[in-house]
Order: sequence, then C-alpha cells, then structure tokens
Amino acid sequence: MSFFSRAIGAVSIIACTLGAGAALAQTEVKIGYALAVDSHYGAGAKAWADAVEKASNGKYKFRHFPSSALGGEREVVEGVQLGTVEATIVSTGTLSNFVPAVGVVDIPFLFRDLGHARRVLDGPVGQQMLAQFTPRGLVALAWGEQGFRHITNNKHAISQPADLKGLKLRTMENPVHITAFRTLGAAPTPMSWPEVTGALQQGTIDGQENPLSVIVSAHLANVQKYLTLSGHVYAPAVVLVSPRFWNKLSDEDKAIFTEGAKAAVQAMRGYVDQVEEQGVARLRAAGMQVGTLSGPEKQAFLQALQPAYEQYYKQYDKALVDAIVNTQ
Repeated sequence: MSFFSRAIGAVSIIACTLGAGAALAQTEVKIGYALAVDSHYGAGAKAWADAVEKASNGKYKFRHFPSSALGGEREVVEGVQLGTVEATIVSTGTLSNFVPAVGVVDIPFLFRDLGHARRVLDGPVGQQMLAQFTPRGLVALAWGEQGFRHITNNKHAISQPADLKGLKLRTMENPVHITAFRTLGAAPTPMSWPEVTGALQQGTIDGQENPLSVIVSAHLANVQKYLTLSGHVYAPAVVLVSPRFWNKLSDEDKAIFTEGAKAAVQAMRGYVDQVEEQGVARLRAAGMQVGTLSGPEKQAFLQALQPAYEQYYKQYDKALVDAIVNTQ
C-alpha cells in the first residue's frame, strides 16, 4: 500500500471517529403535545426546536410526538415530572390539576381581548404564576397561547344560557370549567382529547368547547354542526421542561432553551392571530353554522354565572383576580 493510500485511510478513520463523537454528543429532546403538527402547538414546538437546535449548533435535537402520541396531556405532564419526556406545550386546563393556582386564568370572561391577556401573562402576574410550577416538579419557561374558547355542538344554535341545559359538553379535567358549565345547566363531561372526535361521531357527547385554533386544526367541522363564538374563556398554554433534564443543563444551555421558548410563544400567537382572522370563514366553508354572542347575550351568561363566581372567589385571591382585570 502506498503512503498516499495509507494517508487517505487514516484521514477517513479520523473523520469517522469525529463523526461518531459528534453523533454521541447530540442530545435528544422528546417533545409531546396533544394536537397535530399543523396546529398552534405544532407551530410553537417547531419554532422552539429550530431556535434551540440552531443556537446550540446541533447539540440538541428535538424529536416530536404530536397528536397525543405519548398519551393525553395529563400523561405527558406526568412524564415531564418523571423525566421520561423532556418537554411539552400543554393547556392550562390540564395544568390546574398540577398547579391549582393557575386555574385562575380559566375564570369565564376574565380577559377582555387577546392584547389584555398577553399583557397580563407577559407581566408580573403571569411571571409570578410561572414560578409556582417549580415546587410541583415542573419548569415553566413561558406562556403560550391557544386563543379564546368557543362552543360547538350538534344539537342547536346557542344564544342564551337556557340553550346549554342538558347539553353533554366535553370539557378538560378542569374544575373551573366544570363549575361554570354546571352552573349554566350543561352536563360537562371531562374527557381526554384523543377520545373526543370518536365520542362526537358516536353521539356519546353533544359538543365540546375549544379555541378556533383547535377547532380548525382538529377539523371539528367534520363532526360538529353548530359553532357559537362565545369567547367565554381565554386559553393560554405553557411551555414546560422536565426538571431532570433542566438541572443537567449549563447556564448557557438554559438560556438557549429559554430564548427558544420565547420563539415558540411568538409562533403560537402568530398562528392564533391568523386563525382569528381566517378561521371562521374556513369553518363556514366546511359547513358549520356560526353564531356570535351579542353584548346583551354575554351579559345574560355573566348573570347566570354569578353563583360560579362566588365559588371562584373562595378558591382564588380576589386581589389576584382584580390585578388581572385592572391590567391595562
């Protein structure tokens, strides 16, 4: 063998060794979320992954598990606590079972509009709530977004509280939501998200409530006839990391993940803004009958919910509720 051939062989061996070392150095980040890739969750997860992978020069590689591939939201959050899942983007509806204080954001008609909600969550009130996740075995990096929740069903249009009487509505396992719908006369039915479409098709439940971002991305127009733009609850989400994973990161890498979470938030908000502008037209085109609660109709719902508010004030500090309401 010539010297040149031996040199080429040596270079090849070194290159392979370096390549193997680089592969071994790469850390996989499993991220699970309830909805499809082409949803606001998917948009947030992609933006987070892209930002982290770029800033870390490929040191971290996200592996996506969309559409509840790792189970429902509760199961994924439990996985994050245990460290079997490194990251997730998850609704507050589920998180109130882990961090009860976060349930305050689910009080009906608490937020005036998207701008108000974003200012609250980006400000002192929202940041103080994120800090409460740490003692519960979760690292909360940022508030994501889903938008305002609306009601869909297969029975009839809804314009007054009486229209909800006896209606079997899927809700999350969220005591604030369940209290509200029971107060309005509905029959709230907590159900894991992967079961919902089948239950709607089979008539096990009459309807559900979710933001337009979910209603559109989950193609609920295929299984629901009526959409009521009630805007009864603002629905944020939270960008979470497992403490087991987080505590192994250097300060530099923690900063990379935190900045990446901000990119996720912006992607989710951008998705929600687009759906708010175009989603209703898409749902109408898909055959849904769409109605909007007028000002007086919303007032009727607020009046009917007064007994629920009395319960909320026993659970959540009224000063906190006032701080949210008074944020300009």
